[in-house]
Amino acid sequence: MQMDQLIEKKRDGQALAEREIRFFINGYTAGEIPDYQMAALLMAIYFQGMNRAETVNLTMAMAQSGDMLDLSDICDYAVDKHSSGGVGDKTSLVVLPLVASFGVPIAKMSGRGLGATGGTVDKLESISGFKVDLSDAEFRRIARETGLVIGGQSKSLAPADGLIYALRDVTATVASRSLIASSIMSKKLAAGARGIVLDVKLGRGAFMKSLQDARALATAMVRIGLDAGRDMVALLSDVNQPLGVAVGNALEVAEAVKTLRGEGPADFHQHCVEVASQMLRLAGQGKRWTELAETRAEADRALTAGRALRDLRRMVEAQGGDAAQIDDARKLPQAKLRYNLHARESGCLAAVKADQIAWATLTLGAGRRQKDDVIDHAVGIEVHCNVGDAVAAGDLLMTIHANDETSLQAALTELGAAVDYSSTPVEPLPLFHGVIDGRAS
Repeated sequence: MQMDQLIEKKRDGQALAEREIRFFINGYTAGEIPDYQMAALLMAIYFQGMNRAETVNLTMAMAQSGDMLDLSDICDYAVDKHSSGGVGDKTSLVVLPLVASFGVPIAKMSGRGLGATGGTVDKLESISGFKVDLSDAEFRRIARETGLVIGGQSKSLAPADGLIYALRDVTATVASRSLIASSIMSKKLAAGARGIVLDVKLGRGAFMKSLQDARALATAMVRIGLDAGRDMVALLSDVNQPLGVAVGNALEVAEAVKTLRGEGPADFHQHCVEVASQMLRLAGQGKRWTELAETRAEADRALTAGRALRDLRRMVEAQGGDAAQIDDARKLPQAKLRYNLHARESGCLAAVKADQIAWATLTLGAGRRQKDDVIDHAVGIEVHCNVGDAVAAGDLLMTIHANDETSLQAALTELGAAVDYSSTPVEPLPLFHGVIDGRAS
């Protein structure tokens, strides 16, 4: 089998067989196939696409290019979630303790962020001493002892994906539905979950801007999971405006703690309840929590009562973090400067632009422009308004947390066009635009 023949075959729109896909995945991972040939194949895939069988075979080949995590010694049925990323998305910090509070063990590997705000691991590292780089033995011990562990993504999981993504990033082949779906799902399948809930974001603050594109991506990922023998659900969630109030690492941890006390923003509370309910439904496997409306009500009651906060606290302690920062979020990193941004006119808010807010947060130092950038956990933005709110000139819209005057002024420039006003009433944005249930796919 020759790589140039595979490039030619895909260039001409033909489907690649499973053995051909495994040939180039294994060869590239082993360093036997050069970048220029893999880049050519990726470009052919970008233009010609992949059918369902090809996409599944690509996903499985990447998942099996490294270790396949087996969680059967921790729980009979492992359930996991994945978010495609959004502004203010600190959902895992609430949903995972909430699910664990129902007696469902959670052993999750999460990644760092690249872009406007940090990933789950970055947020957790706002907590002094919190350890995310865990050995396999530590990961399993904490999961068994506490019922909840969140570790950093192991380099031994789906190594082919890491190599190929780096090449896609510099060859303009990132925006391929098949390649995106297989990249995400290869890591999920390698991480050992049998039930997976996908939170696929769409809108200004997401990679997928339109409902049509988000639905197509979610459908592709659900089908991959089903064909790989997993139980799948995908939620299509709106991120045209930030989720909740806080955008920025320590600020988001503080908001997660507040939400786990039953005092969080209504939109974020509702979002977490929905994701947790879907995870619990999968974990029930026909025995518990199978009626979604009933499960949703139970999850809402548990979150409102603050029942899951102890699960987050136990995990923080087990992973070396300072639990005092969970007891009192004011002990988390604090920025030196605060600046209140007020409404410049009266009316209804027609847009609270997640992308503009994200770029301002990145300017403050809360995210990464390059993979090796050091983030500032203390800085960020609190967004006190939502689309549809009626405001008067001078009302508080946002609070900017900065550590120097230069970045503060640059962020204010970014925020100059972040809010649009309307003289007529505006409907609030929906939290969700639909559900793709694997049972119906």
